[in-house]
Amino acid sequence: MRKKIVAGNWKMNKNLADTGVLLSELKVKFKEQPTAEIIVAPTFTNLYYAFEELKQSGIKVAAQNMHQAESGAFTGAISADMLKSIGVQIVILGHSERRAYFGETDVLLAEKVKTALKHEMTIIFCFGEELEDRKSGNHFKVVESQLKNALFDLDASDWKVIVLAYEPVWAIGTGETASPEQAQEMHAFIRKTIADTYNTETADEVSILYGGSVKPANAKEIFAKPDVDGGLIGGAALDAESFAAIANAF
Repeated sequence: MRKKIVAGNWKMNKNLADTGVLLSELKVKFKEQPTAEIIVAPTFTNLYYAFEELKQSGIKVAAQNMHQAESGAFTGAISADMLKSIGVQIVILGHSERRAYFGETDVLLAEKVKTALKHEMTIIFCFGEELEDRKSGNHFKVVESQLKNALFDLDASDWKVIVLAYEPVWAIGTGETASPEQAQEMHAFIRKTIADTYNTETADEVSILYGGSVKPANAKEIFAKPDVDGGLIGGAALDAESFAAIANAF
């Protein structure tokens, strides 16, 4: 049975003091384990602190990115081994902001995925179409291509540690949200695409999250769709009350 997951991507927000406050609030909010698995992704400088603060809470910690190389002259980069050494077992890869602002391609992301798998990390793999893709009717083709290029040369067994996060780029930070029906349509397409490439069992076991301006007001309706297994939350994850409300929307 696939997991229900709510992950909070904090992006470049919260200094150490702010992180401490939010983590304390989250520990109170999630004192009783919710239906969904809860993950938070603070900035790199606060990952170890977050891991230490949360290790008795049941809330898991993820990194927002990592480099594909094991080590070397890559100033400012963070390796999988560095993340594992501080207890971080989960990494977000392929976020639309990494693709748009840092030029990360499907080819590069395929390398990062392989490195993360080598280090036995869980991967939250992000993908999704731009507004022009949606308007031109190419959204299914774009999503299929992103999956195929980065993930479809993996063994079926590798999918046990992969979580997908569909993020329509036009709905991130814009206040726009794909309707629950649009989210379900794409999630069902993604699951069918995996089934056609691998098998139905693999497709049915993969958790597919929706990431695109999920808020307490719309989370319940979105999460009720049969192929939506949770959310990758941006802005609302920076407020403990809002994040908890979303996580409890199941």
